[in-house]
Amino acid sequence: MMNSRSYHSQVLDKTAVGSPADYFALLKPRVMILVVFTGIAGLLVAPGSIHPFLAVVAVFCIAMASGGAAAINMWYEQDIDRLMLRTSQRPLVRGVIAPSDALAFGVVLSIFAVMLMGLATNWVAAFLLLLANLFYVFVYTIWLKRRTPQNIVVGGAAGAFPPVIGWVAVTGQIDVIPLVLFAIIFLWTPPHFWSLALYRSDDYKAAGIPMLPVLYGWRVTVWNIIFYMGVLIILTLLPWFLDFAGAFYMLTTLILGGLWVLAALPLLWDKSVRRAKNSFAISILYLFTIFAVLIVDVRLT
Repeated sequence: MMNSRSYHSQVLDKTAVGSPADYFALLKPRVMILVVFTGIAGLLVAPGSIHPFLAVVAVFCIAMASGGAAAINMWYEQDIDRLMLRTSQRPLVRGVIAPSDALAFGVVLSIFAVMLMGLATNWVAAFLLLLANLFYVFVYTIWLKRRTPQNIVVGGAAGAFPPVIGWVAVTGQIDVIPLVLFAIIFLWTPPHFWSLALYRSDDYKAAGIPMLPVLYGWRVTVWNIIFYMGVLIILTLLPWFLDFAGAFYMLTTLILGGLWVLAALPLLWDKSVRRAKNSFAISILYLFTIFAVLIVDVRLT
């Protein structure tokens, strides 16, 4: 009897055509926006200068590498993507792009991005870009995601590289501040994704992904969210404590942290989808705003 994977592959080989929009969807553009923005932040707050054209190239490389890793992720996760409502309309699930084409697309984008970054800026930035992609593909996607509820805790490091890459593209070296920015995103990632997992737990359960709400339930997940948020709020003060950013940044981080806590605390007694979605949405606004304020504070004060 032919299994669903082999049957689906045969259908793909015959019908996959792939429009530009389908290939663009492989890049996970909504995720890429945040990746690119934090990369730009690292580039703009770094000391020294870089030619505007090379800065644009560096940002383009970060975007390409992010998209390449996303395409490889979709290639590897075809089986679980078709089991989850959230991912059921991705190009490989719909059969509009052949898996081999998606894999080749992702690999070529990733390699080209790394090589171009090295030639345009420096090879330290290129190495970090390569490391971020390898970490996302091999550590998070292949190794951790289907094995442990700590998948997003460790695997989230892949998404924390962009500000470091942006900084190093300008300076050629790693310093304390980009490591702090790395740590901020690293600690932000678990409560951000656990907020999503709260209202998508049925999806993850159907796909057999051991996300925290699936294994330990709603309340344990919420307490983990609150704990990480508390540590994160303290950590976001480090740029001010290190005299890299000023009072405007410090006050903004405290206000934003308080707003997120106020959005998350009711999850302890309110298990509504609306409440979880609200926490997830505020988490995105939180990170965007913190990095935007950091840029303004460093560049204009």
